Amino acid sequence: MKFFLSGLLFAALWASASAATKFGVLSADPLLLAQIRFMIAGPLILFIAHGIQRGPLPTRTEFKRLTIFALLNTTIYLGAFVLALRHVSAGIGSLSTATSPLFITILSALWLRRPANWYEILGILIGMGGVVLATYPLLQSSFATVPGLLILLGGMVSISAATVYYTRFSWRLPSLVINGWQVFIGGLLLLPFTLAFADFEHSHFDLRFWGGVFWLIVPVSVIGLQLWFYLVRQDAVQASLWLFLCPIFGFAYSSILLDEPLTVHTFLGTALVLVGLYLGQRDKFRKVKQKTHPLERV
Repeated sequence: MKFFLSGLLFAALWASASAATKFGVLSADPLLLAQIRFMIAGPLILFIAHGIQRGPLPTRTEFKRLTIFALLNTTIYLGAFVLALRHVSAGIGSLSTATSPLFITILSALWLRRPANWYEILGILIGMGGVVLATYPLLQSSFATVPGLLILLGGMVSISAATVYYTRFSWRLPSLVINGWQVFIGGLLLLPFTLAFADFEHSHFDLRFWGGVFWLIVPVSVIGLQLWFYLVRQDAVQASLWLFLCPIFGFAYSSILLDEPLTVHTFLGTALVLVGLYLGQRDKFRKVKQKTHPLERV
């Protein structure tokens, strides 16, 4: 029962990131939202990792790897994610995060020369078809734009590349140390772009903005991440299954909190994405135990 409740709470919190981001960008420039989040969340996680848990510091080689990982995983991906959510619905944002395993399959085949199985290719095609089906009516009703979807797509490619890059190495550092440093470094790499391009004049640091920042840092980055680590320690394969609930929670939040439309296309598209994800990850779900990596988003 504890595992079930933890998994349910994890999926509910993790999926809420899109809605919280959407609230934040309604008040302030997306780059400012991302920048402030990184500059608070990074040091907070590092304090827990090094100050409380006494985790080891990265070596020079590990810092180089963390910098590349942070660039792909935090600076580009999360920067693109917050920029895109000014132009697409929170529901589509949640749906997009669930498709990362499909992009990882593609990049693994191209980058690591890992041949894709027929059911993985079929899963990719079905999953992408589901995204198109769920997105189509939102384009017509102005809840999504083509530029916003392209930015979101670029972010998904970046986070998938980060995951493939991460799996190339055997990491000595604890997961919390890795995540803390990659968030902090990612924030530092984003800072020049924020200073150069963010719209400070029309940004309002009101209660809605700070509420979004707080939610992204504490319930999502801290509580959600710790729940994920607990689930992975219990059973890595079963833990990954909880990610399938994230699009469902995400569309529920977008409808209830942001009054974004739910249509037949939404349900059918989400169902196709879930089918595609299952096909693409079929081998993984057949294994009893497997090595896993820290969750990509924080």
